[in-house]
Amino acid sequence: MKPAHAPACRPRPRSRRHRSASIAALIALLAGLLVALAPAAGAATCGGDDAAEGRPATASSTEAAGFAAANAVDGDTGTRWSSAFSDPQWIQVDLGSSQDICQVVLQWETAAGKAYQIQTSPDGSAWTTVYSTTTGQGGTETLNVTGTGRYVRMYGTARTTGYGYSLWEFAVHTASGGGTLPGGGDLGPNVFVFDPSMSSATIQSRLDTVFKQQESNQFGGERYALLFKPGSYNVNANIGFYTSIAGLGASPDDVTINGGVTVDAGWFNGNATQNFWRSAENLAVQPSGGFDRWAVSQAAPFRRMHIKGDLNLAPTGYGWASGGYIADTKVDGQVQPYSQQQWFTRDSQIGGWLNGVWNMVFTGVSGAPAQSFPNPPYTTVAGSPVTREKPFLYVDSSGAYRVFVPALRKNSQGTTWSGGSTAGSSIPLSQFYVAKPSDSAATLNQALAQGLNLLFTPGVYKIDQTLNVTRADTVVLGLGYATLVPQNGVTPMSVADVNGVKVAGLLFDAGSVNSPNLLQIGPNGSTADHSADPTSIQDVFFRIGGAGVGKATNSLVVNSNNAIIDHIWAWRADHGSGVGWTSNTADTGLTVNGNDVTAYGLFVEHYQKYEVVWNGERGRTYFFQNEMPYDPPNQAAWMNGSTNGYAAYKVGANVTTHEGWGLGSYCYFNVDPSIHAAHAFEVPNTSGVRFHDLLTVSLGGNGTIDHVINDTGGAAQGTATTPVDVVGYP
Repeated sequence: MKPAHAPACRPRPRSRRHRSASIAALIALLAGLLVALAPAAGAATCGGDDAAEGRPATASSTEAAGFAAANAVDGDTGTRWSSAFSDPQWIQVDLGSSQDICQVVLQWETAAGKAYQIQTSPDGSAWTTVYSTTTGQGGTETLNVTGTGRYVRMYGTARTTGYGYSLWEFAVHTASGGGTLPGGGDLGPNVFVFDPSMSSATIQSRLDTVFKQQESNQFGGERYALLFKPGSYNVNANIGFYTSIAGLGASPDDVTINGGVTVDAGWFNGNATQNFWRSAENLAVQPSGGFDRWAVSQAAPFRRMHIKGDLNLAPTGYGWASGGYIADTKVDGQVQPYSQQQWFTRDSQIGGWLNGVWNMVFTGVSGAPAQSFPNPPYTTVAGSPVTREKPFLYVDSSGAYRVFVPALRKNSQGTTWSGGSTAGSSIPLSQFYVAKPSDSAATLNQALAQGLNLLFTPGVYKIDQTLNVTRADTVVLGLGYATLVPQNGVTPMSVADVNGVKVAGLLFDAGSVNSPNLLQIGPNGSTADHSADPTSIQDVFFRIGGAGVGKATNSLVVNSNNAIIDHIWAWRADHGSGVGWTSNTADTGLTVNGNDVTAYGLFVEHYQKYEVVWNGERGRTYFFQNEMPYDPPNQAAWMNGSTNGYAAYKVGANVTTHEGWGLGSYCYFNVDPSIHAAHAFEVPNTSGVRFHDLLTVSLGGNGTIDHVINDTGGAAQGTATTPVDVVGYP
């Protein structure tokens, strides 16, 4: 205690140095507080779009028909959900995938909740409370929460009025993770990477194990990619279902397989007509027996290969085989189709071609046989008007993974690589989101929104919201037949009307709820000119049924101009599970509405209406292979108005310019062999719509195709399985 009347003490002045030090300390303290309060780089942030808007919503009750739960998530503050006048009541929204929930915004009408909880759930049945109040004030309540779940609900136990609970809007915001999904990463457990330091026995054992599992695994869920780093290997790789073998060099000659890359048909008693869904890319093969065997049918591309000998396209014993695809490949010796019924080869170099059965088509192939359809059945076009080879994964000189995107070519012939390096651009893997089957569609869309490309590792992906590819020149590449299965009837992928998107190496497998489309290129009414940088669709396959019930109205719809379709197989299954006229329903395999679209290697089969509909101007198709649907129960079930059946290839009535080379359509109406199709090709009668080298076949006399194109060409019928040919139309 200070004594009375003591003199006041005056503080001693500090030196300038001490004052400066104090100010500096204060600034440092404030800066530290600001750093502590600011989000760390890459930390999650809350906000952005309303994740609930437009998503499926349900409720415990509704006051009347005009107050449905969907009104609270429609983005319209003029519509509302309103419940019955009792407690408890709830409204919930399905976000489509598990999300990190950080904020819920309730916009109440006058009839608000006084006591309620915000809850999350992974499955819509087990709920976790992330917010609770007994003093709700109504109006707009912004609730910051922390929780994870696919489902979010408001669970009310007491109301502010005698009426029910009433919400104008129920918004949910999720943590964005700072918009920093990582690029790059490992390729997952179903990609096996081999290098020359490994023993041949070790590599052979792995190859044999995969083949044993996949040899007859036609509708299984397993997917594999077998990748070889640059070097030389003494192995024989038998390739089964959903298996891709590829070299990781910049050139096919960087990887040499001394032995073989083999597809045969022992699993199916020497019949290769079901050897689907497998591929070989970017390898050189020095075949131990002088020839390599690649006995396949649909969806089995042979790209960017160098065969240092002959290439045999038939199974051991010369059993049936039915169609395949070669591109950007060099065969030093002879290509030997033997029993292959049809084949398409593009931009390659071959030492010779042995024979043809029904339909062999060549564009831009050095060494191809001369034009001679129908005897032999060779359709030969000197150059391919516009092409871009498929992107591929490789390792650079440092051992890092990159994706090479070959450049656009005009009037091309021969390979891109045998005369030197392939022209194009290289993208580091760090610019790709490396997707795994466990990834949600929301995560994949986030990656796309960040500007990342997508690399799908092998597996089956359940897609519960449309993957929106909106950035020009995005690459979407699948490894090992990565398979996208739509859930709840969504369109699994849509590409905006932008330049240069590359979609390659994917299998779209329709879900049990009908999807309007499986892949859409450009929105309806697309008008932009993409001639300098077109979108390309390469080795993209579509399946309706077979692995289970599948339904989709259309498989591939191309609305963008100038697109390049380079090898598709759109297949409504004729065997497997979930197969039947009313089970695996699908109207059309390919619809082209864009102008100046070019297609190489169209395989489209068994759809229930027109297989291909081409409405765009100046379209071009090089090779078409089709089987009409096997299973119409009777003629009355398969009528196009008063016309018997649907044409396989329909050119729109208003089209003035269109051209096709080497197109075949076959019928096998095995449920009712008395069924007729009026014609295989239906086109406008105008001089600008021209077709070269057409054929129809009735397989074993099971049904009749009355005419080849419009009313030209005789009937395909009878058990002799003899083609009916039309060399030119008109």
